[in-house]
Amino acid sequence: MSRVPLIDANATTADRQALLAQIHGAFGATPNMFRAVANSPAALQSMWGAFGALGAGVIPARLGEQIAVAVADRNACEYCLAAHTALGRKAGASAEEMSAAQDGRSADPKTAAALRFALQLVEARGQVGEADVQAVRAAGFNDQEIVEILAHVALNLFTNYVNVAFAVPVDFPAVKLRRAA
Repeated sequence: MSRVPLIDANATTADRQALLAQIHGAFGATPNMFRAVANSPAALQSMWGAFGALGAGVIPARLGEQIAVAVADRNACEYCLAAHTALGRKAGASAEEMSAAQDGRSADPKTAAALRFALQLVEARGQVGEADVQAVRAAGFNDQEIVEILAHVALNLFTNYVNVAFAVPVDFPAVKLRRAA
């Protein structure tokens, strides 16, 4: 049971209804995470806006989802692991690729570098060094892409914390956490 109410789009304020309608339109349903965040229209607008902005960024959706599952597993967020595994498959990643990403791995060297960097950001709480940034740059990422990798990590920290702190019920097919070390 969620520690905060899951807002019903049919029984809430107009501002919440408008945002939840956009989310419903994008997913064909309103995932529980968004219903939990809808307790604060400002937080919901921030989260939804970040998803939209990053979705229009230079990092491909597939890589964004791989970053999301790596971060979710590291933060023990069952909700995000399930959601982003499903979204990664929808973005063209194989089951094997999403499983490897959960461990922060990829057969593709460039993707592997992005996942390493993302997990370094999580583990070091942003306290990465010049060598860490240079490593991801050497793998072929430009500065715009590197900043977007960090933005994906930051958004996923927000969503992980929402789902873990508020015990949001998972409404995607479950994926077993590994809590990669």
